[in-house]
Amino acid sequence: MNDGLTVAQSDQRMQRDAASAERLPAWLPAALMVAARVAIGYLFFTQLFWKLPPSFSCPPDFHFTTANADGSLMRSTGLCDWIGIESVWAQRPHTLLRAGEYIGLPIGWASRINGVFLDNVVKPNIRWFGWLIWGSEAFIFVSLFFGIFSRLGGLVAIGISAQLLVGLAGISDPNEWEWSYNLIFLLSVLLFAFAPGRIFGIDALLRPRLLAAAANGNRIARLVLLLT
Repeated sequence: MNDGLTVAQSDQRMQRDAASAERLPAWLPAALMVAARVAIGYLFFTQLFWKLPPSFSCPPDFHFTTANADGSLMRSTGLCDWIGIESVWAQRPHTLLRAGEYIGLPIGWASRINGVFLDNVVKPNIRWFGWLIWGSEAFIFVSLFFGIFSRLGGLVAIGISAQLLVGLAGISDPNEWEWSYNLIFLLSVLLFAFAPGRIFGIDALLRPRLLAAAANGNRIARLVLLLT
């Protein structure tokens, strides 16, 4: 009987050890979320310097990249270069999630809408619209890197990355790797969903005060809570 009890206890111990081995440490998901938040924030930080205002590294006449009759690009510089590239590719076949010769998601319709927006809104107003683009990316950096209003930062990152995905992902001239844009977009969606500033971010310090104010009927606090 003692042997039977010993075997049973041993089996129970082995089961507990196996369950413990399968269970992730409690701190690991939080650490990974913080790492993702800081990484995406820093990514946007690195993109601020090649398009600094007020010129955004464009030529003095703010000339945009165009295409020759043979389809080759006549490159500009800075923000005017990449906006022009998107505008050119808005008129060309564009496929996402390509796998082999016949599998893919045609997004020509979205590229054309993007091109109309660029040609009619962004390009004619680049001297002030460039500030909006640069400022949005600067906000994403501050929001996600420091974890302040991180849900709003994730939402802005979704907008910026979605526009880049439609305009640049998978184009062949210049050769842009589609999945770099796909992954930035997907990570932005995850960060928006999980509001990562609540973990080792400034949002973690703000939320108790906002919750108390919201409980007392403060409508502004309720709104700000949605952004953190």
